[in-house]
Amino acid sequence: MENESGLQIFSTAPPSKDSLGHSYIQRAVEVAQWSEAAGCTAILVYTDNSLVDPWLISQVILQNTANICPLVAIQPAYMHPYAAAKMVATLGHLYNRRIYLNMVAGGFRNDLLALNDTTPHDERYTRLIEYTTIMKELLSTAGLVSFEGKFYKVTNLKMTPPLDPALVPRILISGSSEAGMAAAKAIGATPVIYPKRATDHLIDAAPGDDKGGIRIGIIAREKRADAWAAANERFPGDRKGQLAHELAMRTSDSEWHKQLSQLSEELREASDVYWMWPFENYHTFCPYLIGGYDEVADELARYIRSGYRTFILDIPPTREELRHTNIAFDYASPGVRQ
Repeated sequence: MENESGLQIFSTAPPSKDSLGHSYIQRAVEVAQWSEAAGCTAILVYTDNSLVDPWLISQVILQNTANICPLVAIQPAYMHPYAAAKMVATLGHLYNRRIYLNMVAGGFRNDLLALNDTTPHDERYTRLIEYTTIMKELLSTAGLVSFEGKFYKVTNLKMTPPLDPALVPRILISGSSEAGMAAAKAIGATPVIYPKRATDHLIDAAPGDDKGGIRIGIIAREKRADAWAAANERFPGDRKGQLAHELAMRTSDSEWHKQLSQLSEELREASDVYWMWPFENYHTFCPYLIGGYDEVADELARYIRSGYRTFILDIPPTREELRHTNIAFDYASPGVRQ
């Protein structure tokens, strides 16, 4: 959704590991339709070794919705940049719908090692810059594309069918590390972070300033107690999940994972609104805002005043949860909350 304040709100599709076969397709379609009805601009579709192919799920979403755009996670280890650009051009040609791209430099370390990808962290961003540059050129020109870098080389490559210029993808990338922020600048992508508490970000942005996006979950209700009751019911303690979280901390080289893990150590007790418990129990990979509409809106307004204009929500469990989230954003919009 893009509301009156110019914010763009994205949703997230459920991962395939939560259900199997046709039941997963039904679930993914259901969440996409809820998200579209709520006015979301796009819906993130995950990728890693344990999940079904994000391009196929994106096609299912396109077939069963009218406006929402898939935000497809792209890991260079999985396919050549020409193949990824061909998917964007093909889906654009077939459905006349924009595809958003979430460029992924890392992922789970063991996933990369299983593919014999031992590229160091910062070098993966160098590779991602080359990868995205090739994709952008193929999708923005009807002519021939040649490129030579450290990781990729193409010569006189052409995209057929060409992509309608109105459907050129918007590109997002993790901005949690210096390498990620540099890559975002190099390829003209929107940097996305997993935010700390809003008070840690609070710097009044200049008019028109856009610092990028944040990834966050929201559980808001009219009454604070109702929001916390819903949060505790949805995210109970999970010892197996806690062990999985500890293992991920030991094996991950992702900056965002390190930053969130450090923050969760500092915030063992739930703060007034900002909550790390789902992350600590491996239920999700983003912090949550919990509370009454006013409380959550205050936190959102602080992020907005700091210059963040794109919000990627966690997986919505119900259509009703998205309605509550919309109310919080309506309260937080500039001009409503000063």
